[in-house]
This record gives sequence, structure tokens and C-alpha cells, in this order.
Amino acid sequence: MLSLKDIKAAQKRLGDVICLTPCAKSDHYFKLAGVSALYFKLENLHRTGSFKERGALNKMLTLTEEERQKGVITASAGNHAQGVAYHAHRLGIDATIVMPERTPLIKITSTLSYGAKVIQSGSNFDEAFATALGIQKEDQRAFIHPFNDPLVMAGQGTIGLELLDQIPDVEMVICSVGGGGLISGVACALKESNPRIQVVGVQASALAGMKASLDAGKLVEVESRNTIADGIAVKRPGDNTFPVIQKYVDDMVTVDEEEIANAILLLLEREKCVVEGAGAVTFAALINGKIPQAVGKKAAIVLSGGNIDVNLLSRIIERGLVKDGRLVRMMVNMPDRPGSLARFSAIVAEAGANVHEIYHNRAFSTGPLSESQVEVTLETRGRHDAEELLKRLRQQGWDVREEEGH
Repeated sequence: MLSLKDIKAAQKRLGDVICLTPCAKSDHYFKLAGVSALYFKLENLHRTGSFKERGALNKMLTLTEEERQKGVITASAGNHAQGVAYHAHRLGIDATIVMPERTPLIKITSTLSYGAKVIQSGSNFDEAFATALGIQKEDQRAFIHPFNDPLVMAGQGTIGLELLDQIPDVEMVICSVGGGGLISGVACALKESNPRIQVVGVQASALAGMKASLDAGKLVEVESRNTIADGIAVKRPGDNTFPVIQKYVDDMVTVDEEEIANAILLLLEREKCVVEGAGAVTFAALINGKIPQAVGKKAAIVLSGGNIDVNLLSRIIERGLVKDGRLVRMMVNMPDRPGSLARFSAIVAEAGANVHEIYHNRAFSTGPLSESQVEVTLETRGRHDAEELLKRLRQQGWDVREEEGH
């Protein structure tokens, strides 16, 4: 089983090649979360945007010269792929990466840019993993597992050693969990150094294989489902990570897709952190009250990665604005005569709102011939201002309907 000695050896092996990521204190969200202090371990600031560099490099540095000559192969949803590709290129090792077909484009293009060969296969990590194993048997390449390898786990555990130096009196550390490589390493480092520190894992409820396994007391495989936390979308945890987690991790909780999306938006807007779904689950769990034992404690959250697809980020931002009432769409039926549209525009301006999109419909309106219909999307300062605007428009005697966001 993984030991503190293994993790310290990994830290020495990695040296200064892996950057010491900041551990920023949040002066805003600690009150909302109910903790005495809140710190973000910014693992999204690595060269490849994720903590995965640590374990990948630790494993590759132990390869023999013969193994390096044959090259390496792995399967990954993206972050581990980039860590392997980047450091393999830096070390002069040929790398082949098998990625699921639904992997975000940013992760594929980034992996290619580091010089690796990318093969897309399967709809999820487990199917990509099966393809990678088949290639590995043919090519005799060294397999760099994304989580179920003691050397990879030890590399990820160096985060725990850094946290102990950066926050010596930390009381709780919260990590995201997929296959378990990150939390097993971090938990071992923390608990073997100070058993009083609590370690909590967080999974996406859509694919919570580790929680299901812990509840069952044995490894189980869950049904594959889509989640915006694609970096932790693993159906079956590792047999090496599982016993370590059973021994050291205090609790395992889940968050849903809306909670993850909202956490991504909050981190972006208030903390100026670009974090992917797999990294934001930790913050989502804390601010949504999923970890009540955190109240009053000095807590650290590992923001494990920042490789989010820009199109997904755009949708998350827009849906968040709709939820907050800062982006409102409404249908307005008004008299079809000169000045009506100008009056509408004046009321919108007086309310401090801004027109995002507008469509003035006359021919296709379903109302009376004496009316025209305006479909408009507006930017407001929030739900209160949006409600006031609706009230003022209705005072004109116009039929106004706000369209609900989904």
C-alpha cells in the first residue's frame, strides 16, 4: 500500500520541475461556506492546466532506458493525457494517448500540441482504456495509468506535502474523486503526517463509482452517464486507490450538474479562477452544504484543473446569468402604432437595462392585428431590477410575459 515514504520520494524526484502551486486565501466565500478560513490550492495553474503532471512525471522518471526507448501509452479524458504528452516530449519519450470520442476539443488539441499521437476511441474513459491496453500489448510500451498506479498516486500526494507547508494548521482538505489517484495520495500524505486532518472526497452524482464502492465495501462499477465533470467520469475505481481511500478518507459526497455549473461560474466571477467541472466539484460541495462537518474549520479545497471547453464555459455563464436574473428574455405585445417601440426602449433605458437581442414581429404575431409583438433579451443588474422592469412595462397596459430559463 502507498506510504508517506513513497510520497516524499516522489517529491524529491520531481524536484523543481513541477511548480509549487499557490494556495490562495478566499476573503469572500469563507463566510458563505461557514468555515473559519478557506484556501484554494490552485492546481489549475500547472503548465498543462492540471495536477496530473505530478503523477505522470513521477512514473516516467522511474522508467528504464529500454522502456523509454519503446515509448509510453495511456488512456485519458484529457488532463492526464496532457501531463504525459508534455513531460514525455520534454524527456524525449514517444507517447501515444487514447482519448474518449467525447473529449473536449481543447484537451485534444493541447495534447497534440505537446507532440503526442492521439487516438480517439470509445464513448468514455473505460472504453478508451480498453483500446489503450490492446495497443500496449502489441507495441510493448510502458503504460502510464491515470490513477491506479502507486507511483502516480505518490506523485499526486505531493500536493498534500505542499499543503502542510503552506497551511500548517489546516483542519480539512477537500479533493475531487474519479478513479481515486489524487485523493489517495493527498490523504496518505496528510493523515500520516497529522491524523487529525479530515479529508473529504467529492464526486459528480452522475458517475459516483467511488462512493458506490465505499458504500458497498467493495469495488463496484456504475453505469456510464454524461457529466460536465468529464475529468472524473470513471465507472470503476482503481484496486490500488480503493484500499488507501478506505483507510484515510473520512467522507465521500456528491454534487449534481447544476451545482457544478454554478460553482464554475462563482469561481470565475469572484475568485477569477478558470476551473473545469472536475475541479469545481469540491467548491460546489462546500457552498451547497454537502460537508456540514466543515463548519468552523480551516479548510483547503483542491481546484484540480482548469481545462474547460470555451463553448461549455459560455453556456454555463449564460445559464448562470439567467438564473440570477441578469439575463432576461420576454415577450411584449404592444399597440402597433408609431412611438410604441420607442416608448419601450425608453422604459428599458430608464430601468438601467441593456438590449442584448431584439426581434420586432408584426406579420407573424398571433395577437390582434392592432398589436405587434417584441421578443427581447435584456441584460439587467439582477432579479430585483428585472422584476421592476416587468412591472413598469405592464403599467403601460401591455401584455408582458417573461420566458423561463432552462
